[in-house]
Amino acid sequence: MTSTAAVIAIDVGGTNIRAALIASSGEILVRSKGPTGTDPLSAMFQMVDQLAASDSLSVAGIGVAVAGVVDRFNGKVLRSPNISSLSGAALGMLLAERYDLPVLIENDANAAALGEKWLGSGREFDSFVLLTLGTGIGCGIVVNGTLLPVAAEAGHMSIFSEGPACVCGNIGCLELYASATAVVNRAVAAMEREIPSQLRNLHQGNIYRITAENIYAAALDGDALARTVLREAGKSLGIGMANIINLLSPQALVLTGGLTGAWNIYGEPAIQEASRRALPELFSGTRIIVSPVFDDAGLLGAGRLIWNGIQTEGINR
Repeated sequence: MTSTAAVIAIDVGGTNIRAALIASSGEILVRSKGPTGTDPLSAMFQMVDQLAASDSLSVAGIGVAVAGVVDRFNGKVLRSPNISSLSGAALGMLLAERYDLPVLIENDANAAALGEKWLGSGREFDSFVLLTLGTGIGCGIVVNGTLLPVAAEAGHMSIFSEGPACVCGNIGCLELYASATAVVNRAVAAMEREIPSQLRNLHQGNIYRITAENIYAAALDGDALARTVLREAGKSLGIGMANIINLLSPQALVLTGGLTGAWNIYGEPAIQEASRRALPELFSGTRIIVSPVFDDAGLLGAGRLIWNGIQTEGINR
């Protein structure tokens, strides 16, 4: 039997790990998903073990997208505020030694921007900024068709000077107000103050098990608290969007991640706030787009990363 070449792509987020076998065309051949949990390295190994065992596919390398600050040249996670157990991990070396394959790693939002440029909304723009809206908020920047090799930690820009402390060590960070984690925290805090909500009927009344998906569903059902926390988060996102537009004047802001599923409620106040705060000449020149590839952007970017390395940089095992 002739084997088909593929790469293994891994997208390590604060809540879930996704892994897939991806062809050079971008087709996702096989995929896997599981919780990040408290031991993400073991979870990652388990997924890769399964993907690498395929008899019909020849695996050419591994691309990893991981939330946090990475040293892409040495394959190391320098710091991952939302996945603290990976901070300091020599992820590239660990994977390369275990599987005897070339490995490249990148920040998850940077990888998602690369994926969008390859097969998503970014194909029609030379320059755009991608925001990932999930457990935290990530950012990737493409200029003149090329991913900028910078940290782009927009989720940790301060939007309130006297805000609460963030796990990153800063205060008033964007993701403290506009991420899925922020939405859940606001809803739980409101219910602790006895504000009524149908969310109390979920999880046998245990409000601390409420998820962002629960809140979005309740908002669609007209729940006042759920709609309020989503709109407040959207307004905060709009502040960050305005800062990015004023600083970079991109052709587009591309939005991806779990919270885009609530865009019809979360997005309107975000766009209104961004239009109020950004310079009008710059805002009018920036298209705001919800990604059609949704959760796959990071996976596709991790796949593109390693395919680029193999095809253009000649990396090998």
